[in-house]
Amino acid sequence: MATITAAMVKDLRESTGAGMMDCKAALTENDGNMEAAQDWLRKKGLSKAAKKSGRVAAEGLIGALTKANKGVVVEVNSETDFVARNGQFQGLVKMVAQVAFDIGADVEKIKAAKVGDVTVEAAISDAIATIGENMTLRRAASLEVSQGVVSSYVHNAVVEGAGKIGVLVALESAGKADELAVLGRQLAMHVAAAKPLALDPSGLDPAVVKREKDVLADKYRQQGKPENVIEKIVESGLKTYYKEVCLLDQAFIHDSGKSVAHALKEAEGKVGAPIKIAGFVNYALGEGIEKLESDFAAEVAAASGKK
Repeated sequence: MATITAAMVKDLRESTGAGMMDCKAALTENDGNMEAAQDWLRKKGLSKAAKKSGRVAAEGLIGALTKANKGVVVEVNSETDFVARNGQFQGLVKMVAQVAFDIGADVEKIKAAKVGDVTVEAAISDAIATIGENMTLRRAASLEVSQGVVSSYVHNAVVEGAGKIGVLVALESAGKADELAVLGRQLAMHVAAAKPLALDPSGLDPAVVKREKDVLADKYRQQGKPENVIEKIVESGLKTYYKEVCLLDQAFIHDSGKSVAHALKEAEGKVGAPIKIAGFVNYALGEGIEKLESDFAAEVAAASGKK
């Protein structure tokens, strides 16, 4: 029986893209013969993942899972929207969300976590080989409160708890949990629709605020306004900007006649205690990923050898 070294496993992994455990199994099954191990992996479809790993994965699903005072949201990407309708892929996303709920939102720790006899990373590789598309666990986030609820909302859900947009809202309160859960879902729906950048002005990136101030100031300079007037106009303009991008200042989508802060204050009567939004997370599928535009007709022509 040949001794299977770490270097051999590493070499096989690099040449096939298969998971570490799969490479070790392939070498063990084939008495350390590299070529035979490669063929073994190919026959099982496990070496396909490497060929697909360079493709852009900007589709897929956002998965959300909440229980009482804790919640997580994850993004698992695929190459095409069709995969989001695949039952195996949907199960993979739910499994990843459960692991994140159990161990936290660190992506590398999630990938290294065991689910049964395999790691999450190996399960993703298996799905790549079976379904035939590149997939990646892109990101994860979690929220938790010591007292209160964490609510979620999934928009364009293809299956319960997984869709195109996933939102978490954490409410800190000693009030009635059932009423808090209803309010939390309403707020999560609001976040999905209104896309706030921060809870209040103090949470905004200073660079974003400076950019907005510069744009406003330049606009009125071009109109010939004096600097002392521009300063006052900019401050007024920033207040309007805050109403657009800060959650507490935004008009509540369920009642546009009041702000979210006002709606929270009113809800305290039903809940029976003060309510504080401890945080929110808003994941939209594929945001920030540069998608490649392709000319399908040109690809077909190239594949057939035509100009």
